[in-house]
Amino acid sequence: MNIEDVRAKAFAMPLNDPAYPKPPYKFYNREFVVINYRTDPDALRAVVPQPLEVIGDTVAYEFIRMPDSTGFGDYTETGQVIPVRFRTPSGEVQEGGYVHAMYLDDNSPIAGGREIWGFPKKLASPKLSHEQETIVGTLHYGSVLCVTATMGYKHRELDHEPLRKALTKPAFMIKIIPHVDCTPRICELVRYYFEDVTLKGAWSGPAALQLYEHAMCDVARLPVREVISASHYVADLTLGLGEVVFDYLKQD
Repeated sequence: MNIEDVRAKAFAMPLNDPAYPKPPYKFYNREFVVINYRTDPDALRAVVPQPLEVIGDTVAYEFIRMPDSTGFGDYTETGQVIPVRFRTPSGEVQEGGYVHAMYLDDNSPIAGGREIWGFPKKLASPKLSHEQETIVGTLHYGSVLCVTATMGYKHRELDHEPLRKALTKPAFMIKIIPHVDCTPRICELVRYYFEDVTLKGAWSGPAALQLYEHAMCDVARLPVREVISASHYVADLTLGLGEVVFDYLKQD
């Protein structure tokens, strides 16, 4: 294979058999269970990077069941998203979510999510299931239970419009790729949006959330002080590509 062929073929690793196909990635019947809770404000400020600003003292803990996603297949994901504010260079103030931690059970979206956007994905064993009148979410890291979430099944139907607007807000994460000498080669704040969102159903209900300490799965770094609300919804959507909004390695 000559140099021109490498340049033309190169998309993702491995060169001759990439771990994931090229986007767009479309998700059908994506099921969300989101539990919003209050936590320690000092803990939030310690994990949210500038130039993002923390809004309040809340965290959204999410379980997401993805039975049908183009390129990535059938998998389950869980993690924490923190409400934040970002001021663009033009002065516009955007409110969105900072993706703090993600755990999932499928190699392809782990590799693609990390390499393209910078999603903080790690391999684990999340599960979202329906047990009689209860939706149950669990996260095991190896053999160790790290999260238990429960929610009453479809107690009250939610108005779709506020949720649809929330789903169109931006999300942020830090993309880090090391150089071969282990210095950071890329360290960027990335913003992305969901696109083509079709909300198929949304409900609220009572919920409970327990987070357990683990050396390699740090969900308990943002402890649960009080559960505020919970939502359960199903949607079709497209995962939009990201854009760099701040370069940590660029000198002022």
